[in-house]
Amino acid sequence: MKIASFNINGIKARHPALCDWLDEAQPDVALLQEIKSVDEGFPREMFEERGYNVETHGQKGFNGVAILSKLPLEDVTRGLPGDDSDEQARWIEATVVGERTAVRLCGLYLPNGNPAPGPKFDYKLGWMERLKARARDLLAQEEPALMAGDYNVIPQDEDAARPEAWREDALARPESRRAFREILNLGFTEAFRARTPGPGHYTFWDYQAGAWDRNDGIRIDHLLLTPQAADLLTDCRIDKDIRNRPKPSDHVPIWVELDA
Repeated sequence: MKIASFNINGIKARHPALCDWLDEAQPDVALLQEIKSVDEGFPREMFEERGYNVETHGQKGFNGVAILSKLPLEDVTRGLPGDDSDEQARWIEATVVGERTAVRLCGLYLPNGNPAPGPKFDYKLGWMERLKARARDLLAQEEPALMAGDYNVIPQDEDAARPEAWREDALARPESRRAFREILNLGFTEAFRARTPGPGHYTFWDYQAGAWDRNDGIRIDHLLLTPQAADLLTDCRIDKDIRNRPKPSDHVPIWVELDA
């Protein structure tokens, strides 16, 4: 089962590039972030004609997450538990049943948090506390599950080409890194790092200042696996070259293969 995560930075601007990638990469499931569309405005037909079931949790002009799945989606839920007043569309869950086992999928778009310190940073840290609570619940189920998406966290200095440039940014502040580490240390496996150590691996390059041409990237898109999902892990890679195509997102897909 090939499960991908891709922050597409706007479905209206990016759907041709997204469809090209889907046709080439052929993921069984794609978890999308930053669709920037209300549910009724999402162009579901172009994905359904490719054999995907589509579930969205949209918001006008901002945020928004979606699941595209060639497998039937069951028990779909929207919104991260823990704050009924939170109206930002950043979380979607569903279960897919593979040939061997079911997998619980959680797609997330974690708040950016800038400027930090400030209210947006407080919201980010509060959201991560709620994420940690949901992560505990997933572990308690003792079943294959993953939390995948744009975490807006640079876990370590090696995950940035120029770590010094991010010192005071919400993505790399000690509080953000600590919160990410606390979730990981509950018992999750960070799929990419389980397969690929070392620096020089990025999932995001800013549109400004020639970041792509200089490979001035950061790694902020992650796949966290429960122990039961980690036992099924066979591969995890970043589709870096997508960033070099016409009208790209500033992110690229990251995907995992599970023997599920």
